[in-house]
Amino acid sequence: MGKKGGFPGGMSMPGNMNNLMKQAQRMQRQMEEATKQLEESEFSATSGGGVVEVKVSGKKELISIKLSEEVVDPDDIETLQDLIVAAANEALRKVEEASEQSMGNITGGLGGLSGFPF
Repeated sequence: MGKKGGFPGGMSMPGNMNNLMKQAQRMQRQMEEATKQLEESEFSATSGGGVVEVKVSGKKELISIKLSEEVVDPDDIETLQDLIVAAANEALRKVEEASEQSMGNITGGLGGLSGFPF
């Protein structure tokens, strides 16, 4: 008894491709919305026990730096610079974590998509 086209299990490729395309389009819309929300968000971090605070946008752009008076020592500029860098890097890590979490929620069980060579 021969089979008439199709794939094992009676699945037809055109129907599956149509469903896959719909899922891909839905996922793309969700990713676009998540990206927009992320870009509109602000992330802040502190260093030195809160004497330096840095805010960045979800676009990874520096919004502001707030310094407490006690951290401004003309004889120790290097410490201030280090504290600013530490706070900025932490704020940027928060953006990255939020981005990964947001995209992970959308892709769900499709983790590893980033492993594709394209």
